[in-house]
Amino acid sequence: MSVVTESTEPAEPDGPSGPGGPQTSPEKLLSPVLSAFWDEPESWTLETYQRHDGYQGMRTALAMPPDDVIALVKDSGLRGRGGAGFPTGMKWQFIPQGDGKPHYLVVNADESEPGTCKDIPLLFANPHSLIEGMIIACHAIRSSHAFIYLRGEVVPVLRRLHHAVAEAYAAGYLGKDIAGSGFDLDITVHAGAGAYICGEETALLDSLEGRRGQPRLRPPFPAVAGLYACPTVVNNVESIASVPAILHRGKDWFRSMGSEKSPGFTLYSLSGHVTNPGQYEAPLGVTLRQLLDVSGGMRTGHRLKFWTPGGSSTPMFTEEHLDVPLDYEGVGAAGSMLGTKALQCFDETTCVVRAVTRWTEFYAHESCGKCTPCREGTYWLVQLLRGIEAGKGTAEDITKLEDIADTINGKSFCALGDGAASPIFSSLKYFRDEYEAHVTGGGCPFDPALSTVWADQSPQEVNA
Repeated sequence: MSVVTESTEPAEPDGPSGPGGPQTSPEKLLSPVLSAFWDEPESWTLETYQRHDGYQGMRTALAMPPDDVIALVKDSGLRGRGGAGFPTGMKWQFIPQGDGKPHYLVVNADESEPGTCKDIPLLFANPHSLIEGMIIACHAIRSSHAFIYLRGEVVPVLRRLHHAVAEAYAAGYLGKDIAGSGFDLDITVHAGAGAYICGEETALLDSLEGRRGQPRLRPPFPAVAGLYACPTVVNNVESIASVPAILHRGKDWFRSMGSEKSPGFTLYSLSGHVTNPGQYEAPLGVTLRQLLDVSGGMRTGHRLKFWTPGGSSTPMFTEEHLDVPLDYEGVGAAGSMLGTKALQCFDETTCVVRAVTRWTEFYAHESCGKCTPCREGTYWLVQLLRGIEAGKGTAEDITKLEDIADTINGKSFCALGDGAASPIFSSLKYFRDEYEAHVTGGGCPFDPALSTVWADQSPQEVNA
């Protein structure tokens, strides 16, 4: 895991630099906040967290009226870090007050999209940032019980979370009369069973209630009838973990980073054929070119071919998009979505058809089967892609791919169908000739061994 922690002061990103141009220094580009002390021994403990101003934001929030906390988070401009980018404070504001019902906060830690790997490292290295953020959020929405829905396969993270929650209870930060404020809060850590669909908020709620995880028909929305038919806020891990720093350092500090409509810091997950993959925490609006500058660039001797700005469910970009600002507006204007900031980078040795086939196989396997377009459409996409990759496809199959993707897109019950269609549309937009080469050439012209990271380098070169 690569995390650079040289500076915690916000800074304006340098201008884009090309090959041989000026390099962006980590001190000027990165702004570690959540990742500021990930590399310290036992960074996950309460002692380490308190040494870095831990639970100071909580004390500030508990001294404020709940509505003022919501207003502060709303004014800070914090947007959801789970993919959609919906304003966090506004989501809290939707919870009805004086309704006589229990209110719940549910943290979505069911991270499972190909390429997305920010919440799990955050929980593993700094779980108390989430717990402190949950206390602040629950105070704001007047909730006395919160849940963390964690992907069940990550057992080491589950243990860390249980340990952190126990530490918080022992310190008086959870339970009755937190820090003498009169506010009570209990947190339940729930391990899911490994279904990708449970990352969708309403499927997550069904799973949390003990039913099969499938998306719900909306309305009613979770803010009105969520967990146990009560008003519920569902937020991403990074969204909630970002709140304590805002309460402690102020909304103006938070807005000094990022762009006007996408302020603040965030975690970018850089993976694929890059020299130093890992988590890079920087202000929203940096570019992939700048992140590659500080991470050592693409692997030696290779160039970028295509990449995803927000995981496999977002339309892919190419080398021409290196200078697109990585914020919600910039990526949207360029034709994709920022999503979870999962920057998967592939070099020229990678077969686009093979990559899209593997992604589509994942979506077909993870489809919950509730709606016909997704259940049947993803299956047929896989059959067509496998045929094209094996050299058995025809020109008509390429047209069928587009037709089926169009039948799924916008017509499935939840966003899984849209995510499955996105790489189909974007890969055909930029690499249709590669699909045609598979048809006319009788199969894949790429050597799969060469697209494996470091496959063409000796161990000595890798370790150098």
